[in-house]
Amino acid sequence: MIPRDLDTSVRARGLVKRYGDVTALDGLDLDVQGGTVLGLLGPNGAGKTTAVSILTTLTTPDAGSATVAGVDVVADPKGVRRRIGLSGQYAAVDENLTATENLEMIARLYGMAWRDARVRTGEILEQFRLTEAASRPLKTFSGGMRRRIDLAGALISDPPVLFLDEPTTGLDPRSRGELWDTIRERVQRGTTVLLTTQYLEEADQLADEIVVIDHGRSIARGTADELKRRVGGEHLDVRVRTEAQVRAAEAIMAKVAHGQMRVHAIEGELSAPVTNGVEALSTVLRELESARIEIVDIGLRRPTLDDVFMELTGHEANTTEEEQ
Repeated sequence: MIPRDLDTSVRARGLVKRYGDVTALDGLDLDVQGGTVLGLLGPNGAGKTTAVSILTTLTTPDAGSATVAGVDVVADPKGVRRRIGLSGQYAAVDENLTATENLEMIARLYGMAWRDARVRTGEILEQFRLTEAASRPLKTFSGGMRRRIDLAGALISDPPVLFLDEPTTGLDPRSRGELWDTIRERVQRGTTVLLTTQYLEEADQLADEIVVIDHGRSIARGTADELKRRVGGEHLDVRVRTEAQVRAAEAIMAKVAHGQMRVHAIEGELSAPVTNGVEALSTVLRELESARIEIVDIGLRRPTLDDVFMELTGHEANTTEEEQ
């Protein structure tokens, strides 16, 4: 196991990666301080998985440099692999093997002796509250249990740096919360985490700092609160009765908006950042009623990370472009 007194930070400078005519990363810079969580936030296609692939030595950059725990990812990939754990978007486990067999196999791949692998597997099964299910094949596990096994495998060597690439994709809220608790516990022990996610709530809950990326570039960095302050003020949300009324309502709200609006025509929902919340609410309410637009709901709220992403990129975080 790698001692904790090593530099466990992650640094990247000017990372570029191209796939034919597609530029997945376009000069990305990253810094992760030891013992903290950096949330890499962006939609599918932003370049999150490509960044993780480079930092975990699964692919090489076309330009730029990166170090993990002080080790260069290109010059010494084996040295990097000894210092990291990786949990990808899909559980990298063998469904026909039991939980114990999977973890013992992963431990052996990390170079542990059989006896050490068995001891470590027992320890981590207990940590993840999976001891009772240890002898069951993984094909009988729920999605949440499979993700926990995958994360257990990434942690079996007790790495100082952990990469989590959208670790809670497809999980129900309870399983997601349990996984969040496990990640927080590891960070309290000194583990450095780089977390990629599309879930704005996840970044808000876990990340000490957040880097927002879009089209392979970093477009903002800060804590969740700092990023929210960039949007400023309040947001006025309106829901109208019918889709046919959305455009008329949008024109009215545009008069008080001071930034990018979000419009969901099918749901009849509109949201706009406003500088003077009470005055904006009064104005919009009066004009909607004058135009005989039926209001289902209207109200003011503080900005969220979703609002930040919309303001920075002009589109929402849950786009469906293919990830590079």
